[in-house]
Amino acid sequence: MYPFKIGVMLDSFRLPIDQALVKAAQVGGQGLQVYATYGQMAPENLTQADRREFLNKVKAQGLVISALCGDLGKGFTNPELNPGLIEKSKRILDLAIELETNVVTTHIGRVPDDPADEVYKIMQDACHELAEYADSLKAHFAIETGPEPAARLRAFLDTLGSRGVAVNYDPANLTMCVDDDAVAGVYELKNYIVHTHAKDGLRGTKPPYVEVPLGQGDVKWDGYLKALCEIGFKGFLTIERECGETPEKDIAMAVEFLKGKIA
Repeated sequence: MYPFKIGVMLDSFRLPIDQALVKAAQVGGQGLQVYATYGQMAPENLTQADRREFLNKVKAQGLVISALCGDLGKGFTNPELNPGLIEKSKRILDLAIELETNVVTTHIGRVPDDPADEVYKIMQDACHELAEYADSLKAHFAIETGPEPAARLRAFLDTLGSRGVAVNYDPANLTMCVDDDAVAGVYELKNYIVHTHAKDGLRGTKPPYVEVPLGQGDVKWDGYLKALCEIGFKGFLTIERECGETPEKDIAMAVEFLKGKIA
C-alpha cells in the first residue's frame, strides 16, 4: 500500500465552484487543487470573509486543499513583466497559506539548454525572489514539469539553493512534451517534488499533445508510483483532466484507477 492521497483539480469539472466541490467529494477525492489566477478565486477578488467561507465549504465536504494553481500564463522570462507577475504570485501564496496549504503550482517558462543564456539568468533572478518569499512562509512555489527534461530542471533548481521553488511533478507532460522518462525523472527531481498531477498522455515531442484518461496512455504507472514511494513522497496525486467531453466520468475513473494502484 502506498502512502499517497488522491486529489482532484476543481476546475477540471468545468462547473461552478459550489457544484464542483460536491462532485469532488462524490467521486472519492480527498483533496483538491483550484486555480487562483482569475475570477472569483483570484486573491484580489476575495475578501477575508470570502476566504473563510470557501475554506469552510471545502471542509464541509470532508476535503482539504492540496495546492493552489498560480500559473499566470506568461512564465518568468520577461524582465519587464516579472515584477508584476512575482508580486501577484506572492499574493497567491498568501492566499494559499490562509486556505491551509503551502503549495502554489506554476509554470516559469522553458529553462534554456545553456546556463549562459540571458533568459536563464532572468528566470534565476525571478525564482530567487519567489524562493525567498516562499521560504519566509515555509511554503513552496512548485514548477510543473514538462517544458524541459527533468535533468535540466533539476540543474536549474540546484542553482537556487532553496526548496522555496520546488516541483509539481506531472508525468504526462514529461511523456507528451519532451519524451522524457517519467519514472527516471522522479529520482532526478527527488529532492524537490512537493506535489504531483495525475495525468496521462501519449508519447510524442511535437504538438498537438494527446492527453488521455489515466491508464490509457504511455505513463508507466506502476514504476512511477513505486519511484515516488522510494523517494519518500507522501503527498497528493491530484487528477487533472484538461480535455475530453465527459470530465466528471473521466475523473471518477481516474480516482478508481489510482485507488487500485495504491491500495
